[in-house]
Amino acid sequence: MQNILDSVDPLIGTGATDLPPAQGLAATWWWPKAQVGNTHPGASYPLGMVSACAYSGAYPTGYGVYRISTEGQPTQLYDRNQASGFTHFQQSGTGAIRKYYNYFRVTPMIEPLDALGTLWNLHDEVAEPGYYAATLDTSVRCEVTVGAKTAVHRYTFPESRSARVVVDFSYGGLAIEHGRTVPLRAHMQSLGRGQAEGTLVMEGVPLSVFIEADTPDWRQLLWYDRRLVDGGTRLDFDYIRRTTLRPFGLILMGPAAAGQTVELKMGFSLRGTEQARANLDDELGLGRTRFDKCRSRTRKKWSSHFDQVKVDGGTEARRTVFATSLYHSLIKPCFADDESPFWPTPGPFVFDICTMWDIYKTQIPLITALAPRRGAALLESLIRVCEEEGNFPIGYRMAKGADRFFRQGSALAHTALADGYLLGLDGIDWDWALVHMQDDLRRVYGEDFLEKDVVHPVTHTLDLAYGYHCTSLIARGLGDRRLADELERRAKHWANAFEPETGLLAKSTYYEGGRWNYSFRLLHDMAGRIELAGGDDRFVELLDAFFGYGQPPVRQLGTPPFADEYRAGAALHRFEGLNNEPDMEAPWAYHYAGRPDRTAQIVQAALAYQFAPTRGGLPGNDDSGALSSWYVWASLGLFPVAGQNLFLVNAPAFATASLEIGGNEFLIETIGHRETPISYETGTAPAPQFVQSATFNGKPLDGGFITGNELHGGGRLQIELGPEPSAWATKERPPSVSDRTDG
Repeated sequence: MQNILDSVDPLIGTGATDLPPAQGLAATWWWPKAQVGNTHPGASYPLGMVSACAYSGAYPTGYGVYRISTEGQPTQLYDRNQASGFTHFQQSGTGAIRKYYNYFRVTPMIEPLDALGTLWNLHDEVAEPGYYAATLDTSVRCEVTVGAKTAVHRYTFPESRSARVVVDFSYGGLAIEHGRTVPLRAHMQSLGRGQAEGTLVMEGVPLSVFIEADTPDWRQLLWYDRRLVDGGTRLDFDYIRRTTLRPFGLILMGPAAAGQTVELKMGFSLRGTEQARANLDDELGLGRTRFDKCRSRTRKKWSSHFDQVKVDGGTEARRTVFATSLYHSLIKPCFADDESPFWPTPGPFVFDICTMWDIYKTQIPLITALAPRRGAALLESLIRVCEEEGNFPIGYRMAKGADRFFRQGSALAHTALADGYLLGLDGIDWDWALVHMQDDLRRVYGEDFLEKDVVHPVTHTLDLAYGYHCTSLIARGLGDRRLADELERRAKHWANAFEPETGLLAKSTYYEGGRWNYSFRLLHDMAGRIELAGGDDRFVELLDAFFGYGQPPVRQLGTPPFADEYRAGAALHRFEGLNNEPDMEAPWAYHYAGRPDRTAQIVQAALAYQFAPTRGGLPGNDDSGALSSWYVWASLGLFPVAGQNLFLVNAPAFATASLEIGGNEFLIETIGHRETPISYETGTAPAPQFVQSATFNGKPLDGGFITGNELHGGGRLQIELGPEPSAWATKERPPSVSDRTDG
């Protein structure tokens, strides 16, 4: 098995969804949400604070060519990829949240300063983990790379009497309606000798930069409103409004011989310019050119993560999609150790949790598996945010105050905390965590839940009941049985969200979905859930209707405006593929009804028809890596049941795979794996493969699941595959709380 880092293609997901025409079961699914991956191909450091990318101002993330899109195919704003410079701090795959950073735009120019903001076409793009390059119409070759808290630019100029590198301190957001982000306050200073520093207060956060340029004999000046500030070395703005903002920044200018390179190093911090300078010195050193060193170091960091996940088998195209999915899964959240601007003590600070609703099911379990210390640091940061702001965040950006997105969900951090506790992650004061978890359950929708045992939107009833269950696990583990029993009593109120006569959730308002999308979540009492629906057969009937078994193909949305096709699609109450977060876990609900063969059919159809090794190769927003991490787990034949320390098992997409988790190897081997090209190579999907039998460490695995501790502890999972469904995992089901006999 080989390291698959060289198979990564960061351009996947940057374009509007463009997949092979679906056939069979996959053709019956209907996806209403935005059909664009919203990823960017810029330089990123694994779970780092900084990214850098070409900037057009359009959607997605500032790199792309589209207008903001929430439904169907996005409409184009531009007809080709282009850039006005290179910005820092990008989202990765998020939807239309209108908060896209893109701060400190750096632009290489051979035109006068008045031309700043010109969009030049991008030619000869190269995108690799930690590196991005392109050539502008002006023949300037542009390269960017990043460290954890730093960025390095390298520009190779044609011959010019007056070449320039311009840093725009005032820019942020997207260049579309309601997309701009304006600094509230700003300070910048030219220090001479190729050095400058500054601080912007963006959305209540002080973001500082220290700049060092390798531009011998070039002039160094500040500029304001596209005019040079001769002799000035400092600009201060105490109050900035949208109506009064004029662009300002730093310019380095001088003659360039053909092929001359200029390097610009930037250190960033949320704790002032001195810390920004120290970050630059720590990572790259001051006073020396460091582009190649930074690129090499970041490449090695990416490689160390990819050394932990290896696969054998699969076509080149499938390996490309898998490797890129792993890459996208490790870009966010952003870990900025010792950088919190909101509390003075050292320790982890994590932002771009955009949002828990997206990442808690699949991405956090993947991060915790591949980087347990980072997983623990994320939990510690969540606890600290709750301590400082009064709530566990549903979403948390580099901004003042948590973006809680309470319409999306409630008590989602509790699932990650429960998994962390059951896995025994180090460095967390679990007694203190329990205090915050219990208090958080009483906030916002939790108040009504306490009084009425049900709350609307009714999906929050499921969230809160699950949060109570997760909290009870920690309380019981800490020896507080009385508290655990009380919490578990309230956790049973999940049933109040359902209609026994239909077996579905009650009529209510729903966020980005409907009652069918949310009705097949993996609850802590799936045995009780199936009984409420009328038993195994009735539950499977509902699932079959949701997944479109026996139904004709449907027509997807095109570009807006939509008319009858949206209403017709919504009336199907159909699985939205991997285009919608609530649906990500639904295929695995069959496991609890003894039909893992159905899970295999749906998951393999999704892997074949909803992903491709192209710019349009994602079915929807990647959502900070949530979608990509689903692909990683599904390809391995695993699915994490977040909050339950549980992994469901099914047919892998590769003949062999291995995970290195905390120094332990978890090996997945198959017998009878059939290697066939998939839809984007042949136009047809392979017939599904089904598990015939399985063993874990040589012992029969009859229930189709393992614990998180077994995964993290390492071992050998051997799976025999065949072309037809079998009796495997039809009798022994994954655990439910109602299976317990100890109360």
